[in-house]
Amino acid sequence: MSMEVILSNARIVLPDHVMHGSVAVRDRRIAAVEDGRSNLTTALDMDGDYLIPGVVDVHTDNLERQVQPRQNARWPSRSAMLAHDAQCAAAGVTSVLDALCLGDLGFNEDRVRTFHEAVVDLNALAGTGLFKAEHFLHLRCELPALDVLELFEPVADHPRVRMISLMDHCPGTGQYANLDYYRGLRRKDGHSEDYIERLIAKLQGQRARMRVPNRRAILARAAALDVTLASHDDRTEEEIAENHADGIGISEFPVTMLAAQAAKRAGMQVIAGAPNIVRGGSHSGNISASDLVKADAVDAFASDYVPASLVEAAFRCVTDGALDLASAIALITERPARMAHLHDRGHIAPGMRADLVRVRLYEGLPVVRQVWRAGERVI
Repeated sequence: MSMEVILSNARIVLPDHVMHGSVAVRDRRIAAVEDGRSNLTTALDMDGDYLIPGVVDVHTDNLERQVQPRQNARWPSRSAMLAHDAQCAAAGVTSVLDALCLGDLGFNEDRVRTFHEAVVDLNALAGTGLFKAEHFLHLRCELPALDVLELFEPVADHPRVRMISLMDHCPGTGQYANLDYYRGLRRKDGHSEDYIERLIAKLQGQRARMRVPNRRAILARAAALDVTLASHDDRTEEEIAENHADGIGISEFPVTMLAAQAAKRAGMQVIAGAPNIVRGGSHSGNISASDLVKADAVDAFASDYVPASLVEAAFRCVTDGALDLASAIALITERPARMAHLHDRGHIAPGMRADLVRVRLYEGLPVVRQVWRAGERVI
């Protein structure tokens, strides 16, 4: 006989409205959603808190922050993976696409090591029951990198790959179109002016040789896979047109309103960074995600580098009057779940997987109090 858990007296965020009611969970799935309080004495009282679907994060670099908490201090990889997992779950994230960088353009050579170790750790831990969140892979392919194809091929068929994004962080392009901004970042790393100029020339020459053949090879390989393709840091209408023509369906973190709106007109979906919402703007001087939301040019949020930003960004959109709560929560649950082809989760309804998050507002700040993944309480 299976055990039933009933969460009662909750403000349940459904796909199109908020309902005061109860949710019954049985056999890892939602068995019923009912209006009003439960009369059963065994029901768990949510004390009027919000109950939202488990958050789905399609892009987080948070693992890299756990692997290297300080510039010259690298943490053991498996310990870092479990710390990353715990932070995701504590933020209400029950499904996470770990965004791993394939190839480096001179910012952090240890990223390749992080990629290799993360895949090993994911393979080892996925079936142990030790993860609080369910982990998948998002392969971030740095097109101008010399070794991107060598890194991509062995993992392309991994069963946990859900998204592949095509990146180009060459100076003078995308996020680093402003070369003065790029030079400033490299100066902060302690590099000399002569080194920076030589690096810019080297990388721009490398991009001219490698971007197109690497792009073609990854697109050809991905065509046979059941994965979502995304571009990254789009700036111009021409970039959007190229991506759309190549079958890329998502523009991830567009850096201009022009690119985001062009993507929407082309029928592409747009992912914006939740930290951009929480901070009130881009950390690198690009388009405000709040402006994208107001222009109806955002389909989902991703945490990028702070897992806790997702729930806070959704509620911030409501506070700012940009969205109603159901629409805002969909940006961090149902819509990213569809992007990642995770069709058994993302909204609260009978038959869906019981990924649930209890949230209380404290002086306007959403606080995650409890988290259930597949019916099991993990936080």
